Amino acid sequence: MQIFPRSSNAVARGSLILVVLAVGGLLFALLELERTPYITKAGQRKDQPVPFSHKHHVTGLGIDCRYCHTSVEQSSFAGIPPTKTCINCHSQIWTNAAYLEPVRESYRTGKSLQWTRVNQLPNYVYFNHSIHINKGVGCNNCHGPVDQMPLMYQAASLQMEFCLDCHRNSERYLRPREQVFNMRYQQPSEGEPVVVNGQSYSDQESLGNALKKQYKVRSVQDITSCNTCHR
Repeated sequence: MQIFPRSSNAVARGSLILVVLAVGGLLFALLELERTPYITKAGQRKDQPVPFSHKHHVTGLGIDCRYCHTSVEQSSFAGIPPTKTCINCHSQIWTNAAYLEPVRESYRTGKSLQWTRVNQLPNYVYFNHSIHINKGVGCNNCHGPVDQMPLMYQAASLQMEFCLDCHRNSERYLRPREQVFNMRYQQPSEGEPVVVNGQSYSDQESLGNALKKQYKVRSVQDITSCNTCHR
């Protein structure tokens, strides 16, 4: 005796297909969620003890990144400026500004300001600022238009796929070392040709490949190897 109607086979197959599609859709949604600012925190401005404006100091006053981030060319860490760096200027200007009282108190007491870190990589990721700078990677390649930020925020996702895109195609991003800290630098395909060692380059790929040789950038296989960043 037949218990189930013949249509049961079609229903069963349809149910399996729906389950597979549902699981696949859920996985896809989770992967896309991982890339959103909700997870990556990209674009989110964090509270700081003092509302420091990079736009004012970099664009308005023309202060070079290295004046505050003194170790960025020699160390794996860019360095958080000590209060003394702020006081170099603010002992002369804006000396009574109320919002700068935390800076003055820090200098009087010797207790460091507790800045909230904006660009934060996981502890299992090894990153060295000096290597990237010496290979011709500009500050704004990773940090975005810092010179236009009244309040600092994380511009990129800083997820592995973001790093791998550059490591796999470094010729798209490299620039002459003297332009690393130039926040308004334009690639040759966007502006004027770039001259390096007497050679003029009008497209980024040619320039990038020349700089890869000059700066002895390791092979794609080396810099995409797991133990390059996970040590």
